[in-house]
Amino acid sequence: MRHSGRKINEMRKTTIETNVNVHAEGSCIISVGQTKVLCTASVEEKIPGWMRYQKIAGGWITAEYGMLPRSTHTRIDREATKSKQGGRTLEIQRLIGRSMRSVVDMKALGARTIWLDCDVLQADGGTRTASITGAYVALNIAIQKLMQNGKLKNNPIKGELAAISCGAIHLDNEEVAVLDLDYEEDSSAIADANFVLTGTSNIIEIQTTAEEKPLKPQLFNQMFELAEEGIQDLIKIQKEAIEKG
Repeated sequence: MRHSGRKINEMRKTTIETNVNVHAEGSCIISVGQTKVLCTASVEEKIPGWMRYQKIAGGWITAEYGMLPRSTHTRIDREATKSKQGGRTLEIQRLIGRSMRSVVDMKALGARTIWLDCDVLQADGGTRTASITGAYVALNIAIQKLMQNGKLKNNPIKGELAAISCGAIHLDNEEVAVLDLDYEEDSSAIADANFVLTGTSNIIEIQTTAEEKPLKPQLFNQMFELAEEGIQDLIKIQKEAIEKG
């Protein structure tokens, strides 16, 4: 039995509340167990300078990610006070941006930029996967508003995506693959992985790290199968949130 009482294929309770920011074109708070992330989508009717210089047609989607000072057990400093972002922050926000761009037709988006800001309000493992799952909802709501306002004729979003973590842990003296790690499981896992998948189980990105020892292929395959199941459940939750948005 996992310390939380969850089954090996059981996600934490996940909810997505939309329209939590009156100023943003799209917004939501995604809660995955005790992890909570505020995701906003902001539309700018211009493209980055490097796109204009290279004469690249279409638009752009980019992301920023950050953890608020008391999102963890002890207070952490705002990165703004250090005058630079840390390597982890940069890596996560690039992952969010890459993930969103993989399912959007940039030419169909038009000459505009959509900023996706993911701010971690509370962390208990899985902040990057929650950010990706929530950012997709905020993005969809922003696109819907562009279409309602006549700024877009067709939806440039080509498919569904969500993200979830899986890991291999010691459970009842065995090495077992489990779905959706919380902080306690992640901190003692044999291996952990973040899966970003489409609704048809195509791979956008997988980040896997062995902690104690090299990961057995059969354990990784079990993790992937669990991730596929979890992604389908997340996409259902996303669809319901987008319809309300």
